[in-house]
Amino acid sequence: MNLTVWLIFVIAAMLEVGGDAVVRRGLRGRSVAWILLGCAALACYGLVVNSVKWDFSKLLGVYVGFFALVSILFGKCVLRETIPYSTWLGLALILLGGIVIQFGRHS
Repeated sequence: MNLTVWLIFVIAAMLEVGGDAVVRRGLRGRSVAWILLGCAALACYGLVVNSVKWDFSKLLGVYVGFFALVSILFGKCVLRETIPYSTWLGLALILLGGIVIQFGRHS
């Protein structure tokens, strides 16, 4: 993977995590404006992540690992959540799966 793909993944993950957080805020605060803003961010995520010219299964398979990492770090660092060890273990398994998808044999 080149630097451009990593940059696209970073932008996509921030849009997806941020969009989810904004929708969540809108639902909890019963604010249609926040929900619509979150939906717009999620639509932008879809456009950004699909700009990578890979097979769809490989693209989302690798991205899921990256997204899981960003999600857990966002929860820990931004939302100040306590992340249990089982979540870190699950993240390690997801990242391992992403590595297998990225570097596994392609037919």
